Amino acid sequence: MKALIFAAGLGTRLRPLTNDRPKALVEVAGMTMLERVIRRVADAGFDDITVNIHHFGQKIIDFLEEHDNFGLDIHISDERDLVLETGGGILKARQWLDGDEPFLVHNADILTDFDLRAMYDHHCNSDALATLLVKERVTQRYFVFDDAMRLQGWINKKTGETRPEGFIHNPETMIERAFGGVHVISPTVFPLLEKEAKKVGPVFSTTPFYVDVCREQLINGYEPSEPYSWFDVGKPETLAQAVEALSQHKA
Repeated sequence: MKALIFAAGLGTRLRPLTNDRPKALVEVAGMTMLERVIRRVADAGFDDITVNIHHFGQKIIDFLEEHDNFGLDIHISDERDLVLETGGGILKARQWLDGDEPFLVHNADILTDFDLRAMYDHHCNSDALATLLVKERVTQRYFVFDDAMRLQGWINKKTGETRPEGFIHNPETMIERAFGGVHVISPTVFPLLEKEAKKVGPVFSTTPFYVDVCREQLINGYEPSEPYSWFDVGKPETLAQAVEALSQHKA
Protein backbone atom coordinates (compact mmCIF):
# COMPACT_ATOMS: atom_id res chain seq x y z
CA MET A 1 0.00 0.00 0.00
CA LYS A 2 1.15 3.53 -0.80
CA ALA A 3 1.61 6.55 1.43
CA LEU A 4 2.95 10.09 1.15
CA ILE A 5 4.53 11.80 4.15
CA PHE A 6 4.74 15.59 4.00
CA ALA A 7 8.20 16.51 5.31
CA ALA A 8 8.89 19.68 3.33
CA GLY A 9 7.76 22.18 5.97
CA LEU A 10 10.04 25.08 6.94
CA GLY A 11 9.29 24.69 10.64
CA THR A 12 9.39 28.43 11.31
CA ARG A 13 7.32 28.04 14.49
CA LEU A 14 9.93 25.67 15.91
CA ARG A 15 12.94 27.94 15.55
CA PRO A 16 15.69 27.75 16.77
CA LEU A 17 15.28 23.95 16.60
CA THR A 18 14.89 24.17 12.82
CA ASN A 19 17.79 26.54 12.21
CA ASP A 20 20.03 23.62 11.27
CA ARG A 21 17.61 20.82 10.37
CA PRO A 22 14.25 20.20 8.72
CA LYS A 23 11.20 20.21 10.96
CA ALA A 24 10.67 16.49 10.29
CA LEU A 25 14.01 15.69 11.96
CA VAL A 26 13.21 17.47 15.20
CA GLU A 27 13.18 14.84 17.95
CA VAL A 28 10.12 14.08 20.03
CA ALA A 29 11.05 12.14 23.18
CA GLY A 30 14.24 10.79 21.60
CA MET A 31 12.93 9.96 18.12
CA THR A 32 12.49 12.25 15.13
CA MET A 33 8.92 12.99 14.16
CA LEU A 34 9.65 11.60 10.69
CA GLU A 35 10.75 8.24 12.09
CA ARG A 36 7.71 8.10 14.34
CA VAL A 37 5.36 8.68 11.40
CA ILE A 38 7.21 6.23 9.13
CA ARG A 39 6.99 3.50 11.77
CA ARG A 40 3.30 4.22 12.39
CA VAL A 41 2.51 4.11 8.68
CA ALA A 42 4.55 0.94 8.17
CA ASP A 43 2.86 -0.77 11.13
CA ALA A 44 -0.49 -0.11 9.42
CA GLY A 45 0.67 -2.00 6.33
CA PHE A 46 1.97 0.79 4.08
CA ASP A 47 5.27 -0.33 2.58
CA ASP A 48 5.61 1.97 -0.47
CA ILE A 49 6.25 5.42 0.98
CA THR A 50 7.06 8.75 -0.64
CA VAL A 51 8.58 11.56 1.42
CA ASN A 52 8.62 15.10 0.08
CA ILE A 53 11.53 17.38 0.99
CA HIS A 54 12.44 21.07 0.86
CA HIS A 55 14.10 22.76 3.87
CA PHE A 56 17.44 20.99 4.57
CA GLY A 57 16.22 18.27 2.21
CA GLN A 58 19.58 16.52 1.94
CA LYS A 59 19.50 15.85 5.68
CA ILE A 60 16.30 13.86 5.24
CA ILE A 61 17.87 11.90 2.38
CA ASP A 62 20.92 11.17 4.56
CA PHE A 63 18.74 10.21 7.53
CA LEU A 64 16.76 7.70 5.48
CA GLU A 65 19.94 6.23 3.97
CA GLU A 66 21.50 5.88 7.43
CA HIS A 67 18.45 3.84 8.49
CA ASP A 68 18.33 1.77 5.27
CA ASN A 69 14.92 3.29 4.52
CA PHE A 70 13.62 1.35 7.55
CA GLY A 71 13.38 -1.70 5.29
CA LEU A 72 10.73 -0.02 3.15
CA ASP A 73 10.43 1.13 -0.44
CA ILE A 74 10.91 4.88 0.04
CA HIS A 75 10.91 7.53 -2.70
CA ILE A 76 11.96 11.17 -2.45
CA SER A 77 9.75 13.83 -4.00
CA ASP A 78 12.21 16.71 -4.30
CA GLU A 79 10.74 20.18 -3.77
CA ARG A 80 14.01 21.91 -2.87
CA ASP A 81 13.62 24.33 -5.78
CA LEU A 82 10.06 25.29 -4.83
CA VAL A 83 7.89 24.09 -1.95
CA LEU A 84 4.50 23.26 -3.45
CA GLU A 85 2.19 23.09 -0.41
CA THR A 86 -0.09 20.10 0.06
CA GLY A 87 -2.04 20.03 -3.20
CA GLY A 88 0.97 20.75 -5.35
CA GLY A 89 3.02 18.28 -3.31
CA ILE A 90 0.59 15.44 -3.98
CA LEU A 91 0.59 16.24 -7.69
CA LYS A 92 4.40 16.39 -7.77
CA ALA A 93 4.53 12.86 -6.25
CA ARG A 94 2.04 11.44 -8.76
CA GLN A 95 4.51 9.02 -10.35
CA TRP A 96 4.70 7.04 -7.09
CA LEU A 97 1.09 7.42 -5.95
CA ASP A 98 -0.98 6.94 -9.09
CA GLY A 99 -2.43 3.52 -9.86
CA ASP A 100 -5.41 1.38 -8.98
CA GLU A 101 -5.52 1.83 -5.18
CA PRO A 102 -6.04 4.72 -2.76
CA PHE A 103 -3.06 6.20 -0.97
CA LEU A 104 -2.54 7.64 2.50
CA VAL A 105 -1.27 11.17 3.08
CA HIS A 106 0.17 12.00 6.51
CA ASN A 107 1.82 15.19 7.80
CA ALA A 108 5.21 14.53 9.41
CA ASP A 109 4.36 16.88 12.27
CA ILE A 110 1.17 15.06 13.24
CA LEU A 111 1.63 12.36 15.87
CA THR A 112 -1.42 10.25 16.58
CA ASP A 113 -2.24 6.69 17.57
CA PHE A 114 -5.60 6.00 15.93
CA ASP A 115 -6.01 3.00 13.61
CA LEU A 116 -4.73 4.14 10.21
CA ARG A 117 -5.73 0.89 8.54
CA ALA A 118 -9.32 1.26 9.75
CA MET A 119 -9.47 4.70 8.15
CA TYR A 120 -8.00 3.34 4.92
CA ASP A 121 -10.52 0.48 4.85
CA HIS A 122 -13.36 2.92 5.57
CA HIS A 123 -12.32 4.93 2.53
CA CYS A 124 -12.03 1.83 0.34
CA ASN A 125 -15.59 0.87 1.27
CA SER A 126 -16.92 4.23 0.13
CA ASP A 127 -17.15 6.05 -3.19
CA ALA A 128 -15.28 9.06 -1.82
CA LEU A 129 -12.61 10.94 -3.68
CA ALA A 130 -10.97 11.69 -0.33
CA THR A 131 -11.52 10.84 3.33
CA LEU A 132 -10.22 13.36 5.86
CA LEU A 133 -9.36 12.79 9.51
CA VAL A 134 -11.35 15.37 11.45
CA LYS A 135 -11.80 16.14 15.11
CA GLU A 136 -14.00 18.30 17.31
CA ARG A 137 -11.49 20.79 18.69
CA VAL A 138 -11.16 24.55 19.01
CA THR A 139 -9.55 26.33 16.05
CA GLN A 140 -10.32 29.23 13.73
CA ARG A 141 -10.90 27.31 10.51
CA TYR A 142 -13.32 24.44 10.12
CA PHE A 143 -14.49 22.05 7.46
CA VAL A 144 -18.28 21.93 7.51
CA PHE A 145 -20.14 18.63 6.98
CA ASP A 146 -23.72 17.46 6.71
CA ASP A 147 -25.05 14.81 9.09
CA ALA A 148 -23.64 12.06 6.85
CA MET A 149 -20.17 13.64 7.21
CA ARG A 150 -20.06 14.71 3.57
CA LEU A 151 -18.08 17.92 3.10
CA GLN A 152 -20.27 20.94 2.32
CA GLY A 153 -17.94 23.87 2.82
CA TRP A 154 -15.40 25.69 4.96
CA ILE A 155 -15.53 28.60 7.37
CA ASN A 156 -13.03 30.89 9.07
CA LYS A 157 -14.71 31.78 12.35
CA LYS A 158 -12.41 34.75 12.95
CA THR A 159 -13.01 36.51 9.63
CA GLY A 160 -16.38 35.04 8.64
CA GLU A 161 -14.98 33.94 5.28
CA THR A 162 -16.67 30.90 3.73
CA ARG A 163 -16.03 28.64 0.75
CA PRO A 164 -17.09 27.61 -1.85
CA GLU A 165 -18.76 30.61 -3.40
CA GLY A 166 -22.39 30.77 -2.35
CA PHE A 167 -21.98 28.42 0.62
CA ILE A 168 -24.19 29.38 3.56
CA HIS A 169 -23.27 27.76 6.87
CA ASN A 170 -26.12 26.73 9.14
CA PRO A 171 -24.59 25.80 12.54
CA GLU A 172 -27.89 24.23 13.63
CA THR A 173 -27.86 21.58 10.91
CA MET A 174 -24.20 21.33 9.91
CA ILE A 175 -21.20 19.86 11.69
CA GLU A 176 -17.95 21.81 12.18
CA ARG A 177 -14.76 19.80 12.46
CA ALA A 178 -11.05 20.63 12.42
CA PHE A 179 -8.79 18.82 9.96
CA GLY A 180 -6.33 16.36 11.53
CA GLY A 181 -3.53 16.25 8.94
CA VAL A 182 -4.26 12.73 7.64
CA HIS A 183 -6.19 11.86 4.47
CA VAL A 184 -6.85 8.86 2.26
CA ILE A 185 -7.23 9.76 -1.40
CA SER A 186 -8.32 7.87 -4.49
CA PRO A 187 -6.04 8.19 -7.55
CA THR A 188 -8.93 9.64 -9.55
CA VAL A 189 -7.90 12.88 -7.83
CA PHE A 190 -4.97 13.45 -10.18
CA PRO A 191 -6.86 14.82 -13.23
CA LEU A 192 -8.64 17.19 -10.87
CA LEU A 193 -5.36 18.30 -9.30
CA GLU A 194 -3.96 18.87 -12.80
CA LYS A 195 -6.95 21.05 -13.57
CA GLU A 196 -6.47 22.96 -10.31
CA ALA A 197 -2.78 23.55 -11.04
CA LYS A 198 -3.61 24.97 -14.46
CA LYS A 199 -6.06 27.35 -12.80
CA VAL A 200 -4.05 28.55 -9.78
CA GLY A 201 -0.46 27.54 -10.52
CA PRO A 202 1.75 24.75 -9.16
CA VAL A 203 1.65 25.89 -5.52
CA PHE A 204 -1.69 25.20 -3.86
CA SER A 205 -3.25 23.65 -0.78
CA THR A 206 -5.63 20.73 -0.54
CA THR A 207 -8.01 22.68 1.72
CA PRO A 208 -9.40 25.09 -0.91
CA PHE A 209 -9.21 22.31 -3.49
CA TYR A 210 -11.38 19.95 -1.45
CA VAL A 211 -13.86 22.69 -0.68
CA ASP A 212 -14.10 23.86 -4.27
CA VAL A 213 -14.79 20.35 -5.63
CA CYS A 214 -17.03 19.07 -2.82
CA ARG A 215 -20.24 19.88 -4.70
CA GLU A 216 -19.28 17.53 -7.52
CA GLN A 217 -17.05 15.06 -5.66
CA LEU A 218 -17.66 13.08 -2.48
CA ILE A 219 -15.29 14.27 0.25
CA ASN A 220 -15.94 12.57 3.58
CA GLY A 221 -14.91 13.37 7.12
CA TYR A 222 -13.67 10.50 9.26
CA GLU A 223 -13.85 10.35 13.06
CA PRO A 224 -12.25 7.27 14.69
CA SER A 225 -14.67 5.27 16.79
CA GLU A 226 -12.18 4.80 19.64
CA PRO A 227 -10.51 7.52 21.75
CA TYR A 228 -7.07 8.48 20.49
CA SER A 229 -4.26 10.95 21.10
CA TRP A 230 -3.38 13.66 18.57
CA PHE A 231 -0.54 16.19 18.61
CA ASP A 232 0.46 18.84 16.09
CA VAL A 233 4.15 18.88 17.01
CA GLY A 234 4.88 21.74 14.62
CA LYS A 235 4.29 24.18 17.51
CA PRO A 236 6.47 24.56 20.63
CA GLU A 237 3.64 24.16 23.12
CA THR A 238 2.22 21.01 21.52
CA LEU A 239 5.70 19.60 20.94
CA ALA A 240 6.27 19.91 24.69
CA GLN A 241 2.93 18.20 25.38
CA ALA A 242 3.84 15.33 23.04
CA VAL A 243 7.26 14.91 24.64
CA GLU A 244 5.65 14.69 28.08
CA ALA A 245 2.97 12.23 26.95
CA LEU A 246 5.40 9.98 25.07
CA SER A 247 7.94 10.06 27.89
CA GLN A 248 5.27 8.95 30.36
CA HIS A 249 4.13 6.22 27.99
CA LYS A 250 7.71 4.95 27.60
CA ALA A 251 8.21 4.97 31.36
